Amino acid sequence: MEELVTQLQSLLRGGWKYRWYAVTIAWLVAAVGFIVVYKLPDNYQSSARVFVDTQTILKPLLAGMTSIPNVEQQVSIMSRTLLSRPNVERVMRMVDLDIAANTGKDREKMIETLIASIKINGTVQNDIYTISYNDENPKLAKDVVQALLTIFVEGSFGDKKQDSAKAIVFIDSQIKIYEEKLATAENALKDFKLKNMMMLPRQGSDSGSKLLDITESLNSAKLELSEAEQARDAIKRQIQGVEMPQKAEDAVVLPNPELDERIQSLSKNLDSLRLQYTEQHPDIVSTKRLLAQLEARKQEEAKTRKPMSETTMAANPLFQQLKISLSAAEARVASMRARVEEYNSRSARFKALSVAAPEIESQLAQLNRDYLINKENYEKLVASRESAKLSGDLSATTEMMTFRVIDPPTMPLTPVGPNRLRLFSIVFVAALIVGMLGAVLMSKIRPTFLSHIDLLEATGLPILGTVSMNWTEGEKTRRKRSLYAFGLSSFVLLFFYVGVMATMYLK
Repeated sequence: MEELVTQLQSLLRGGWKYRWYAVTIAWLVAAVGFIVVYKLPDNYQSSARVFVDTQTILKPLLAGMTSIPNVEQQVSIMSRTLLSRPNVERVMRMVDLDIAANTGKDREKMIETLIASIKINGTVQNDIYTISYNDENPKLAKDVVQALLTIFVEGSFGDKKQDSAKAIVFIDSQIKIYEEKLATAENALKDFKLKNMMMLPRQGSDSGSKLLDITESLNSAKLELSEAEQARDAIKRQIQGVEMPQKAEDAVVLPNPELDERIQSLSKNLDSLRLQYTEQHPDIVSTKRLLAQLEARKQEEAKTRKPMSETTMAANPLFQQLKISLSAAEARVASMRARVEEYNSRSARFKALSVAAPEIESQLAQLNRDYLINKENYEKLVASRESAKLSGDLSATTEMMTFRVIDPPTMPLTPVGPNRLRLFSIVFVAALIVGMLGAVLMSKIRPTFLSHIDLLEATGLPILGTVSMNWTEGEKTRRKRSLYAFGLSSFVLLFFYVGVMATMYLK
């Protein structure tokens, strides 16, 4: 730390020795710098602020019907591409700057200058865009901003209508192609169905499932036929049991309903008594005796009653009912036999066609698939065409976005630059720094030993002693005058700087 302080003191003493170099350099730098800054041309800025309202009621109303153009993105892209070369060249033509460009090199330089001087600021969230331009000519600055504002408003709407028209033309050509494909697919499907009508599967089935259904139906019909035959045979046996018997002991006699009813009633009563009493109970004994008498009477009547004749049997309701049931059973058996025969023929026919059926089904599935694909694409193209028409009309309308110029461009009356106050201050500080650096540099170019310590460090030899300078009166007076002159020149430089700053501030 002490070495650093010592070196700093040495530099300051060396610079102080050549202080007049510092003042002279500072005056030269300040004078030249002040003149250059003063002669800098004035820079005028014109700006405009525009608000883009992209919130429209058409968006929710047309949602789902067509593709809504992204106006926010459209405006954002236009703001970023506003400084493209075609737009800048258009601005030059609008403000007659292209007249001043005599050569291609001048034109390129002018385009680069315009691109560097134009500033566009804004955000999509706020929808407020600021366009500014700086130039020496205030009227030109205003005209350039106005031209940029016009291009920005016109370019934001873009050529969406023209793009939609091109899209519609392309979609129309594709629709015609798919109309032909769809007609060809329909004719091929119709011819195939007419040619293979009997072998086509039903809705939701194929040949294998068809054959399986017929086999199941055949088995079911055979089962029903067997049941019908058994039912018919059972009825025949009942009829044979009711018909005229060949033997007397097998004769069928007419029943006595009253006697049978009494026997049945006594049997039930006997069962009830047995649940309550024993077999020796008087009621049970008397009931048994009465029941035995009725059974004996029934047998006597059966022996004395003659068998039924054929006429009597024909008048029997049971016999008549059995005959009717037999006729219905015979009819059912005949119907089921015909059904079995039909299912047998169908099964044989489908078994014979089972080899060619899979190929026919495969061809039909391919034809249906081609037809459905063409139909789906055709319907999508028709819907896209209507959506493109609506989207083109929607993009061309001015209701999708509204431009409101918040601050129109005006011709500036006061320059915004250069900032001479700051530049003068920079020049003044730079002059002081350069002056001090010049004095230090002179002390390094023409070094002197200002103290015995510097001599000791430089030579490394022991110093026996030092002799102080004894100034004469004349030398003291000259040194004072030199010091006063240095202070006066420094003060004048500072006063000159302050005067220039005050003049520019009051201007």
